[in-house]
Amino acid sequence: MKKAIYVLILSLVVVSGLVFANREIKNMASKESSPKPLTDAERRAALKQWEASPEGIKYKKWEASPEGKKVYAGAAKISKYIRDYTNMEAVVTSLSLPPGSFLGFGVMVRINGDDYILRVDNEPQQLYSLKVNDKIIIKSHVVSYAPKYAYPIVSGEYVERDSKIIYKHAPRKGGC
Repeated sequence: MKKAIYVLILSLVVVSGLVFANREIKNMASKESSPKPLTDAERRAALKQWEASPEGIKYKKWEASPEGKKVYAGAAKISKYIRDYTNMEAVVTSLSLPPGSFLGFGVMVRINGDDYILRVDNEPQQLYSLKVNDKIIIKSHVVSYAPKYAYPIVSGEYVERDSKIIYKHAPRKGGC
């Protein structure tokens, strides 16, 4: 009987030691993995370095080109809707993205007379039911652009057609 009690106590000590050690390792890893934020001077220096690189030069040329100005103007046109996360009325103009797109699933839409790429994170089956000239309501927090695309890219977080939600972005799991 005494041997059984000693074995149980010894195994309890070993298991609790392993659990405690594992927790300490996880705490140290999480402390080490969070990088320090850059100061303003470091951020400006990194930006200047990038602007001097071939990619930065190419991007600056695109920004100054008529195509780049058109994309920026389109993004500025819907910035109030994006900032306030309000409804944007859109019409589907194409069910496919421009050739060479690597944005995942998306469609082309027209909002206030300008064309945009509507991108969603995954491929919900409900969006496959869209047809050209369908009127939809979009809500988004993000509009982006890239030299590769001749249109601003709206990340759809909420899409509605005929007062029915056909896509709603799932919130992130695990906090922020």
